[in-house]
Amino acid sequence: MSEAPETRDEWRVEAELDEPDHDRSLSERLHALELDDEARDRLSDRVIVTRDGPRVFLYAADEEAARQAERVVREVLAADGLAATVSLTRWHPVEEAWKDASEPLPASEPQRAAERERRLAAETREVAEEGEFDWEVRVELDSHRATAELAERLQEEGLHVVRRWRYLLVGALTEEGGRELANRILTEAPAETSARVEPRFSEPTHPLLVFFESR
Repeated sequence: MSEAPETRDEWRVEAELDEPDHDRSLSERLHALELDDEARDRLSDRVIVTRDGPRVFLYAADEEAARQAERVVREVLAADGLAATVSLTRWHPVEEAWKDASEPLPASEPQRAAERERRLAAETREVAEEGEFDWEVRVELDSHRATAELAERLQEEGLHVVRRWRYLLVGALTEEGGRELANRILTEAPAETSARVEPRFSEPTHPLLVFFESR
């Protein structure tokens, strides 16, 4: 299954300051457009500015606006005598990652498949490091015994399973992977089984409460 071509482009300029105390100065100047008239016109409302610690980000919807923003950032840094590492990146929606602007978006199915593989590898590493999944399959069966048997089979496959009475929560790396798992569970489990894929809650929630609240 291949992704549909993206119609909306996303570009980002990142400036990581060598002196963290100066990040607010750069961010505030860009936010308030405390620039000369030419620089102000070049940024205008085409760019969104955010800050995360020593890093300042400028988001743009096209390459031209992003490169203008990059030039403005470099000019502000030079005028204020600030040292920073400045980079221009582009969002790759298939891989779900910011990559160097010189790297084109995938144009063929093999290239998209390669990006999907890299995304899956990155998500697998994230789960291994943090022990958390972004998606989960929520399964309800008609008996406690059937639930226990299914949970055991899934755990033997190496899947992360939480079991409570007649309910299962099965971790999934991606929405697509979760749907494939849900479909497989429905073909293997008893006829009255239900399974659906949803984003995982950011805060711990009791599995039973999840099922009851969702009805």
